[in-house]
Amino acid sequence: MTRDMAAVRYPDPAVRILAESFEKYRLFAAAVERIAGGCRFAEGPVWFGDLRSLLWSDIPNNRILRWSEESGQVETFRQPSNHANGNTRDRQGRLVTAEHSGRRVTRTEHDGAITVLADRYDGKQLNSPNDLVVKSDGSIWFTDPPFGIAGYYQGERAEQELPARIYRIDGQDGSLSVVDEDVDGPNGLAFSPDETKLYVIESRARPRTVRLFDVSNDGKTISGNRILIDAGPGTPDGFRVDVDGNLWCGWGMGSADLDGVRVFDATGKAIGHIDLPERCANLCFGGRWRNRLFMASSTSVYALYVNTQGVAGA
Repeated sequence: MTRDMAAVRYPDPAVRILAESFEKYRLFAAAVERIAGGCRFAEGPVWFGDLRSLLWSDIPNNRILRWSEESGQVETFRQPSNHANGNTRDRQGRLVTAEHSGRRVTRTEHDGAITVLADRYDGKQLNSPNDLVVKSDGSIWFTDPPFGIAGYYQGERAEQELPARIYRIDGQDGSLSVVDEDVDGPNGLAFSPDETKLYVIESRARPRTVRLFDVSNDGKTISGNRILIDAGPGTPDGFRVDVDGNLWCGWGMGSADLDGVRVFDATGKAIGHIDLPERCANLCFGGRWRNRLFMASSTSVYALYVNTQGVAGA
């Protein structure tokens, strides 16, 4: 299902400029399009350029969906999905997924087999892995809050055995290590383009914040936990970073004027906003040139061409 392009006025008023520096990222003749609907809570979009397809999670419906850029059709990619939430690709192009009811991180091999990458730490079950990102060294970083085991809507109720943490799976030996346990409700995460910084959403802080960490020279640990963005009434969830270091954050909940995507520069200054009729939970860059923003937003998925590119491999 696509937004009625005949009703769009260029430039699309849904793309709002909050600071002059955002003007260069808005394409005059591009508008927000609704490409899919019928979800209960859309999350974890990831682009597969080799398939010309977008995958994303519909958590309460316990499925991963696939949209074809070529046909515009939506089909079920996997059901059940163990209430999959975040998705990404590793450096070999394989799907990596954070599962709520599976309480694990998995990798889908090229032949379709499922490999469990992490489900326990120190002999105890993980909570409900939420979001993840793959670094250029092949390591997988993921957040593990207890949201998916708090009830039966986005997972299965279970006892929390471990604190909410940020973990790292080593890209060489597959070992699992804790990189932080001081973020209250760690959620979305992403690296800066040069991978010297790690950004993490603190979703249980009031107001929510985007935390900033320094990544060690060996790329295995982080330090210097500090607030980059105070979200105020906004509710950042998942986000991605473009090649200029801007943060494109899923936003909304509270009032209609907040719903959509809020864009910040690397200093934490709000520079732009994309209005959507629903709260956006997460997003990714895709398309042939990584210049199309796909926004998983409550019941729907929206797309917008922008004048920048997502970080390669993110």
